[in-house]
Amino acid sequence: MTALATGTNEYLEDFARLERREGGNPAWLAPTRKAAISRFAEMGFPTMRDEDWRFTNVAPIAGAVFRRAEPAAPGLEDIRPFLLGATARNRIVFVNGHFAPALSLAARGPDGIGLMSLRRLLGEAPDALAAHLTRYADYRRHAFTALNTAFFEDGAFVRIPAGQVVEGPIHLLFFSVPGAEPTVSHPRVLIVAEPGSRATFVETYAGLGDGVYFTNAVTELVAGEGSVVDHYRVQQESEQAFHIGMTRLHQHRSSNLASHALNLGGGLVRSEVHAVLDGEGCDCLLNGLFVLRGDQHTDNHLRVEHARPHGNSREAYRGILDGRSRGVFTGRIVVHKGAQKTDAKQTNMNLLLSDAAQIDSRPQLEIFADDVKCTHGATVGQVDEDAIFYLRSRGIGVEAARSLLVYAFAAEAIRHVKIAALRERLRALLLARLPYGHLLEELA
Repeated sequence: MTALATGTNEYLEDFARLERREGGNPAWLAPTRKAAISRFAEMGFPTMRDEDWRFTNVAPIAGAVFRRAEPAAPGLEDIRPFLLGATARNRIVFVNGHFAPALSLAARGPDGIGLMSLRRLLGEAPDALAAHLTRYADYRRHAFTALNTAFFEDGAFVRIPAGQVVEGPIHLLFFSVPGAEPTVSHPRVLIVAEPGSRATFVETYAGLGDGVYFTNAVTELVAGEGSVVDHYRVQQESEQAFHIGMTRLHQHRSSNLASHALNLGGGLVRSEVHAVLDGEGCDCLLNGLFVLRGDQHTDNHLRVEHARPHGNSREAYRGILDGRSRGVFTGRIVVHKGAQKTDAKQTNMNLLLSDAAQIDSRPQLEIFADDVKCTHGATVGQVDEDAIFYLRSRGIGVEAARSLLVYAFAAEAIRHVKIAALRERLRALLLARLPYGHLLEELA
């Protein structure tokens, strides 16, 4: 990776200060943090000369000075629009990367799940995390993951015991409160679904107010043998914000995992999903929707690795771009040697609502086995004028007809959302962002 030295020294100096202040890392984590910051120093920030970053310029992040965000205290009413109502009996809330117990909620029932702050667990029972934390997201290859590994102070830990079925979604919320100066937070999430368990998780990242800040998040999710996991990641940052998100999914034998990435906010966003099907008979669905306007830039980078035979994966990402926005989709399927009977399919469909909007789509296959079925495809287009004419002939105005077609395009991604409260909220957010979406609401 080509290094971008600007801004690197500030992080190295800040790490030295943090190391002196903390001094309480468990014995197994301290060397990992040091290795991560050393690796970041070697790599620097990625540049557009790096193949995986050729369409995304992170110079605005590398060139800015962000101070670590301090705790803040929004009220329940401030976060209520982001909640899922009574369906989410378990939620854990972080503000500026710090645990907010007053806003969190844990069900008092027989679920038996483990849900707590990483910082607390690192202080009380660090060995409970040693087998999984920092073991999947690769800080050796990804500069921003290295930064998160070096700097994360808090985050969410969720453990679903073997055979446990959890009713209702577990909601993990991360809010940023912009200040007078640009700030940065490095939230970390570790989810462990043990063998035979079944659960649904929703991660929400949002800004409470406008302003410049940087969220650098990493999630590690482990799906044990025979587990069934639904995972949703909703990104609604301020449109002045920077957001880098890495989601690392690791599946064991016969697990079924569906992960949904819904990107609606942020000024400069990089959303990475890396799934490894590390057991026979795994099923993996990666579903995505990104809706951009103005000068927003969102880079979706997917990698699905079939490491064992008889694995099935589906990637389906849809983009809607308006204004001068720019989207990027890179989807790579890797079938390892010996991963016979793999069935993998990838599609990326994009809708441009203005002549100035731009999308770069790069579907990729790397196949090292001979008995597989792998396909990929990508489309870029505009709203069908014939379809608009048809709707107008049925008495629908041109603006409402256009909005109806755009909504129908996005609804294909939203229909995979199984949580009714989240599905309705996404529908409302989409209508609010679409041109003339209010007219469609009236038609409904």
